[in-house]
Amino acid sequence: MQRAFDHVVTAHGAAVLRVCRALVGPDDADDVWAETFVSAIRAYPELPQDANVEAWLVTIARRKGIDHLRARARRALPVEAVPERPDTAGIGAAERLDLYAALATLPTRQRECVAFHHLGGLPYAEVAAVLGGTEAAARRAAADGVRALRAALAGPVTTDEEVYGARL
Repeated sequence: MQRAFDHVVTAHGAAVLRVCRALVGPDDADDVWAETFVSAIRAYPELPQDANVEAWLVTIARRKGIDHLRARARRALPVEAVPERPDTAGIGAAERLDLYAALATLPTRQRECVAFHHLGGLPYAEVAAVLGGTEAAARRAAADGVRALRAALAGPVTTDEEVYGARL
């Protein structure tokens, strides 16, 4: 017997929102999250009992995110002033904006692998199933993405010689 859909939203909503933020940015994530769950509630009765609900929801979120990015690219919405975002717990607003900007520079495959595994909490096997490919390829893309994020967000890199004054 399937769980009630409100339990599915409670159990997986936060992970799906993190994935949405990584895919479309913090401004549009709530809209994509809502579209994801509207689509999911319609399809939920036909979902097989043994299906991985979280991977299924992340797949829907990915497709909704792609749809949203395509639609956003087709329209221009000028505004006079950028609205302020409320600060949330965790890292500060400046650090979050740096992270979102850095995520946006990653190639699509790396961004999705980082989002699904590190933000969405999916194991690499499920990331591979969602994106199509092998577990090793998903692991490699995520590792490359994390390396690129670290490089983009880090200050100047120092060598051991600069830190310790001598070669180790």
